[in-house]
Amino acid sequence: MKIIITSLLVVILSSAQAMDKTHILVITGGHTYEQESFRKMWDSFNELEVHYAEHPNANDLYALEKMKRIDVLVFYDMVQEITPDQKQALVNLLQTGKGMVFLHHSLASYQEWDHFFDIVGGRYLLKAQTLMNNSYPASTYQHDVNIPVNIVKKDHPITKGLQNWTLYDEGYGNIVVKPDVTVLLTTDHPASSRELVWCHKLYNARIVTIQPGHDHHAYEDKNYQKLLIQAIEWAKNSKTPSQ
Repeated sequence: MKIIITSLLVVILSSAQAMDKTHILVITGGHTYEQESFRKMWDSFNELEVHYAEHPNANDLYALEKMKRIDVLVFYDMVQEITPDQKQALVNLLQTGKGMVFLHHSLASYQEWDHFFDIVGGRYLLKAQTLMNNSYPASTYQHDVNIPVNIVKKDHPITKGLQNWTLYDEGYGNIVVKPDVTVLLTTDHPASSRELVWCHKLYNARIVTIQPGHDHHAYEDKNYQKLLIQAIEWAKNSKTPSQ
């Protein structure tokens, strides 16, 4: 059973079966996407209990007491408006060890919030910007490309059991990635920046950023699905030593 959040109330199942699963909150809004195939992918993950939130109300959820029942937040949004109180509530979740996974166009959210760059560990630049005392041009994108995926950290739990493969997706070029993150997957495709997937720890939380994920070609890709599940499980285990 999947739960759709249509208000500020986070509904959590109380059944024993649901309690045994990993509860995730998938946050969308601010960017178009293939909703039916996206939901179909999440429906196929039997190990997850998936809850949904959509902007403009999603940012109000972070301060709710019932957020304690959510194991991992998964961001698939692209928004710019966030209040100081909402920023602090999101940081508070990180301080309590709430795992987070950022997908695809969420790299372009909150361009004016400097600390969000630290949280995600990278940024898709909607315009030329100065980051880390360096000037960067606007990022680029290219639809419908075969992206060779190279696994550079084969011993990491997020990449366990994966082999190099080719993903048909949208490439993001000229993104900026912080030098202190752990890069897990890379590509040499000219339409994409080298870094495809990275992870790091901030405050007490584990954070994973996955650059690909534009449409059904990614959602239906078994390697992408495995990567996503393992990223969520790694982010969930924020109380264990980071790897």
